[in-house]
Amino acid sequence: MPEDDLESLPGVGPATADKLIENGYDSFQSVAVASPGELSNKADIGDSTAADIINAARDTADVGGFETGAAVLERREQIGKLSWQIPEIDEMLGGGLETQSITEVYGEFGSGKSQVTHQMAVNVQLPKEHGGLRGSCIFIDSEDTFRPERIDDMVRGLEDELIEATLADREIEGSIDNEETMTELVESFLDRIHVAKAFNSNHQILLAEKAKELAGEHEETEWPVRMVCVDSLTAHFRAEYVGRGQLADRQQKLNKHLHDLMRIGDLFNTSILVTNQVASNPDSYFGDPTQPIGGNILGHTSTFRMYLRKSKGNKRIVRLVDAPNLADGEGVMRVEGAGLKPE
Repeated sequence: MPEDDLESLPGVGPATADKLIENGYDSFQSVAVASPGELSNKADIGDSTAADIINAARDTADVGGFETGAAVLERREQIGKLSWQIPEIDEMLGGGLETQSITEVYGEFGSGKSQVTHQMAVNVQLPKEHGGLRGSCIFIDSEDTFRPERIDDMVRGLEDELIEATLADREIEGSIDNEETMTELVESFLDRIHVAKAFNSNHQILLAEKAKELAGEHEETEWPVRMVCVDSLTAHFRAEYVGRGQLADRQQKLNKHLHDLMRIGDLFNTSILVTNQVASNPDSYFGDPTQPIGGNILGHTSTFRMYLRKSKGNKRIVRLVDAPNLADGEGVMRVEGAGLKPE
């Protein structure tokens, strides 16, 4: 949005508008959903001035008011569902991963969390009539897990019907059996995955803000951002904030990070997929002692929580632990060279 639009808000001159835009507040809507303290720090203005700017932006952007349940239902009809391409899991999730929601996938090392993020980075680009969202993906990599070779395997491992539909959708000429055609298809998938490596928790928080800018830049393009993957959400926070004395600081920063991600989902109709590490609870005498990191902050902010557990061979148990409108359930998938497949 041009600077002149922001300058129409009370208390916003050219210098303040420049600072707001530099920090990602480039629309009335982005200003409207900010907190006064947040805006005050970023734009170097007083709290009362920030509050006035936010209130004016809310009036202009028409956000923050009450609406009827019918209006909420109509808005929810805009939510997309991203298929896992595994019928049992899609049915458990009511159709797949939702946009405008945070889905948390947690499990032990080797349970398949990174495999899920890679597969969803592929699936989100599929045509809508085949369970995709025909959008691009942002991948925030905190554990050096992203592998373009894995994307190559998964694209080639798609069902023939999906490959043919995607070739037609992207106007790529040639057949599945032609190596040049498949190489071009793989490259087109990789071109629509925007990867950034997070070196520490502060950098990871910054990348979430940059992801919001990138989603805004692509909003009106042919390939809008429809998926943001963070693998792993908690690794840096867990390593940097050690001991109970730093727990409050860690949770506060993690909470802000999650809300930054949620804002991307709400503003740009994007699905947010985060992976989470686990710890063993020594007080657990019965059942599975595995507990996700992040405590209540992450538990309350995640819309859907899914637990991956190793089974025999390449099988993984996928358990839906928490969802606002779905019953708990379990499904089985296989992690193969060609990607995630039904049992």
